[in-house]
Amino acid sequence: MTVHVFDPTILREYDIRGIVGQTLHPADARAIGRTFGTLVRRAGGKSVALGYDGRLSSPSLQEACVAGLRESGVDVLRIGMCATPMLYFAVYELNADGGIMITGSHNPPDYNGFKMMFGKKPFYGADIQKLGAMSKAGDVETGAGALAERPVKDAYVARVLRDFKPGRALKVVWDTGHGAMGVVIRDIVSRLPGEHTVLFERVDGTFPAHHPDPTVEKNMLDLRAAVKERGADVGIGFDGDGDRIGALDGQGRILWGDQLLAIWARDVLKERPGSTIIADVKASQALFDEVASAGGKPLMWKTGHSLLKVKMAEEKSPLAGEMSGHVFFADRWYGFDDAMYAGIRLLNIVGGSSDTLAAMRDRLPQLINTPELRFDCAEDRKFKVVEEVKARLKAARANLNDVDGVRVSTADGWWLLRASNTQAVLVARCEARDQAGLDRLMTELKAALSASGVVMPDEPSAGH
Repeated sequence: MTVHVFDPTILREYDIRGIVGQTLHPADARAIGRTFGTLVRRAGGKSVALGYDGRLSSPSLQEACVAGLRESGVDVLRIGMCATPMLYFAVYELNADGGIMITGSHNPPDYNGFKMMFGKKPFYGADIQKLGAMSKAGDVETGAGALAERPVKDAYVARVLRDFKPGRALKVVWDTGHGAMGVVIRDIVSRLPGEHTVLFERVDGTFPAHHPDPTVEKNMLDLRAAVKERGADVGIGFDGDGDRIGALDGQGRILWGDQLLAIWARDVLKERPGSTIIADVKASQALFDEVASAGGKPLMWKTGHSLLKVKMAEEKSPLAGEMSGHVFFADRWYGFDDAMYAGIRLLNIVGGSSDTLAAMRDRLPQLINTPELRFDCAEDRKFKVVEEVKARLKAARANLNDVDGVRVSTADGWWLLRASNTQAVLVARCEARDQAGLDRLMTELKAALSASGVVMPDEPSAGH
């Protein structure tokens, strides 16, 4: 009987992820392959597509995962080093029965992990816990699966470019941050009209230039400098595995996830009027108002890329997104998060308009908001705090949405409190029309927390 027990901290809500050499080892990768392959086989499947990012630990974890998959009796379709969206694409292109991407996403260099697709659907939450329990019980199949090299880069490039619409020639700066999108960036931008500059294209798992997370402003400073120096129209940044996007206008100003989603939504709704557009609870009220004014149906949903993908399929939504930069196009695309594809759709809009991206940004309602505020709260306490706050708000008949934590609307704007699904932290955000309103919302939020014995620090860590 083949038994393997995982460190419980690596079995997370949306993926499996840990610190290499501490909580995550090649033996874990082998057990993940063996157990995931077992699940695929028992569902009647035969093949799993496998890719890996540019982290230093990824090749060895990949080899171990290949071994585990083959030991379970499934065939491995190895696509090589790639961005996460390329692995998702491979599951469709190769008609695989599942997919595993070995990636540490935007975490520090010593992290790595596994994002999975089961059939064409995300594998998360209870699925991951089931995988852990099966591995612990030694509940696995045995066999001798085959191994085939099945690179999909050329097919992916062709498919992305198929949806590019030539417009006015643009100057664009791209920053791959030494992440996995560097594998394919040159193949795509060399085929686009206009003038393109690529920063930090070489894949390097030590990320020597800056941390590959485009939702943190300091990581966009190199891109901003290049946009200004070259007089570019647009700057586009990627996270470490290429499933999250960040963008700058020609003035070097960041467009956050909800601002970008408002611009994409207007474009999608021209062709698909009345469609449901989904965003997470951290998104600005301005986004939901923009969707409604453009003739769409705005839907506020839970944070988490797997949760949004599932909700999109339920609602037959053509577009969804998160503040974190995960964007999902099911309009002409597959419904998975792909920063390169999202970037191409942004260039279509800017290139097809006489307006600049800066003008589009300026037309959006100019509200004042905090970034995402994160502060420590014990794992066994974080969800209880949110429930206590919710109970008091309901007793006070507050205007609240509790789809994911509590989002409280007042005359000043709104504030949000939710527990992170992946860390021992509480997450908050506030938005108002002016600073005085924002101050009042922050006071209300701190009071709500104080009543549960939680003191919110004056300067919680911020991150979009």
